[in-house]
Amino acid sequence: MNVKSILGIVLTLVGLIGLIYGGIDFTKGGVSQASFVYVIMGGIFFFAGVGLIRSTRA
Repeated sequence: MNVKSILGIVLTLVGLIGLIYGGIDFTKGGVSQASFVYVIMGGIFFFAGVGLIRSTRA
């Protein structure tokens, strides 16, 4: 495994955790600015990680 693949996996996991945490916050009725930040940043990290994994696979 090279460094790009490992970084892609880490970004994907961090993004997934952010999306899950934001979703849990939404379901608890806490629709605040922090919930939107978790979901948006989680989505950015998740899709960046998936794109990085896709681009490094040969």
